[in-house]
Amino acid sequence: MNNSISIRTAKLADLETLLEFEQGVVEAEKPLDPFLGEGKLYYYNIPELITAKNIHFVVAVYNEELVGSGYVKIENSRNYHKNPTHGYVGFMYVKPAFRGKRISNFILESLKSWAKSKGLKELWLDVYHNNPPAIKSYERFGFNKSMINMRMNI
Repeated sequence: MNNSISIRTAKLADLETLLEFEQGVVEAEKPLDPFLGEGKLYYYNIPELITAKNIHFVVAVYNEELVGSGYVKIENSRNYHKNPTHGYVGFMYVKPAFRGKRISNFILESLKSWAKSKGLKELWLDVYHNNPPAIKSYERFGFNKSMINMRMNI
């Protein structure tokens, strides 16, 4: 199957499917995060992700069907980091029927390649601590754990 997967830049014509993917991300994260609100939530301004010059937004395609997505955005690092900018990876999603086939690796390779072409030296992403399958996938790709974000209800 992996030979049939292609990665291409997302288009505005993909918006309907990408909105479905966004809800897939939200539904996957709701059990992991008690701070998320109820009902439909929207994390992303998808048209902006597609059209912004500092963002590379891609989709994975299998037999003309969109099966995954992800983006990398050039962001400024804190003044105390050694690299003034970094690539922030987000909207990593693979349709449930296509998971376990390393599609996220194809997406990440495309994002990494674009980031390197822009002179970036590092990629960052956020992942829930209680999402071992995602953590394992990112570590297999080469990411390392860093800071842990903590919060509490008051």
